[in-house]
Amino acid sequence: MTDNHLSPEDCTTMAEVRAGVDTLDAELVALLARRFGYMRAAARIKPTRDAVRDEARKASVIAAATAEAEAHGIPADVIADIWERLVEGSIAYEFGEWDRVRA
Repeated sequence: MTDNHLSPEDCTTMAEVRAGVDTLDAELVALLARRFGYMRAAARIKPTRDAVRDEARKASVIAAATAEAEAHGIPADVIADIWERLVEGSIAYEFGEWDRVRA
């Protein structure tokens, strides 16, 4: 890891595990904030509200995340569920931003 926390393999106490998880959770939220920034950009760029929902793109994003999960040896079905929620939340956010930009 790039911070001061131990790698999972080096943890010997639950305090060490929790510190690592808490650090990663903060990093994940920061990454999600960047991702939602791209949703704001998409809302600004897409010419019509109908262009916000793109089922082919949604399927592609979820498939890519699932493939990454498999490559990392983590449960692909769990990642698919998380990404389904993430993409649907992103679409809802983008609709709101699309409407806000054009209000």
